[in-house]
Amino acid sequence: MTTQQIYACIDGMPAAAAVVDWAGWAARRLGMPLHLLHVLDEPVAMPPVGDFSGALGFGSQELLQQQIGVLDEQRSAIAREAGRHVLESACARASAAGVPEVAQGMPYGELVDVLQSLQDSTRLVVLGEHYRASTPRAVYLSPHVERVVRSVQSPVLVATVAPFVAPERFVVAFDGSDTARKMLDVVAASPLVRGLPALVAFVGPDTPENRQLLEEAQAVLVAGGLQAQTALLPGEPEDALPALLQAQGNAVLVMGAYGHSRIRQLILGSTTTALLRLSPVPVFVLR
Repeated sequence: MTTQQIYACIDGMPAAAAVVDWAGWAARRLGMPLHLLHVLDEPVAMPPVGDFSGALGFGSQELLQQQIGVLDEQRSAIAREAGRHVLESACARASAAGVPEVAQGMPYGELVDVLQSLQDSTRLVVLGEHYRASTPRAVYLSPHVERVVRSVQSPVLVATVAPFVAPERFVVAFDGSDTARKMLDVVAASPLVRGLPALVAFVGPDTPENRQLLEEAQAVLVAGGLQAQTALLPGEPEDALPALLQAQGNAVLVMGAYGHSRIRQLILGSTTTALLRLSPVPVFVLR
């Protein structure tokens, strides 16, 4: 049987420290090994030099091609050396935080492809957030984050760049859909949030039907041994939920991934993507 692991995707960007800390927290909570990943781009050789032998003189073209080859090798060596330092620093950080089993890897390829190849051994993927612009409405979601969340079947935790603080509660974004109902069953049984109080948030009009949905969602978590409260919020999820989260202190947002059809996502966008862009706290995305 393949050993399940927590995979933390790190690079040299500011969120790397928070990614290691959140991954370490998850590894301790789940009692699983932590595997640090620093994925390198596939080496791409520089294009051949054009035929300038008549202008450069005999042998000059071959010499330039050799020099370009040397530069390619140096560039690859520098990337690996930088990656080695990133991994060693992250490994030391995780070990100092009390993670008993820490491994590391530096594969070549696309991040999504690497993670998909590790799917059988993956319990959780942890990666860093988007880069924020100067105003909340201009926040940019990294294509790497969106591609991982869309493509990987395992749960994904997207950490913010803020220094890690262990969460004191979690907020569940619930919309009554089949995806959200399945998510509740997973949350109720997950050791990752065991012992943390929950707030189930539903964004929509205050109707008896919506209150009934909230009560049913609350009952699922309570049956799983969790303390759970509810909140019914007016407005749109991408407006109401970030404001709610801002007032929750040390929290994590839990939500399902891309419950709408692919065509609707392309035309109207996705609530999942919007919340990944706008959430002020880390986001735990479940299938």
